Amino acid sequence: MSYIDGFVIPVPAKNREAYKALAARCAPVFLEYGALRVVETWADDVKPGKTNDFRTAVIAEDTEEVVFSWIEWPSKEVRDAGQVKVMSDPRMEVEGEYPFSGARLIYGGFTPLVDERAE
Repeated sequence: MSYIDGFVIPVPAKNREAYKALAARCAPVFLEYGALRVVETWADDVKPGKTNDFRTAVIAEDTEEVVFSWIEWPSKEVRDAGQVKVMSDPRMEVEGEYPFSGARLIYGGFTPLVDERAE
């Protein structure tokens, strides 16, 4: 069964295009090292929660929006090996500052429980 890396990231709204460019530059590196799919999404319908929500989870400021991303791998083993290669690949280096707050990025690896697809 596949394995998923998931991310929730606060990004200043003014950095949307810079974030998109960075994500588009990095996605092929993940694919080269075994990822099946890389998805980057920009929040446009995130409702406030009663206790918590995407914005409060990453302590998003008024001038920030939330990015929800995931990378699908064929297995945890492929992900573990691929991540080592991705993180040591010089193409992943960023010149200057990141267009998001890395300190408030939330990420983790997930084993799917249900994975249904339309035919």
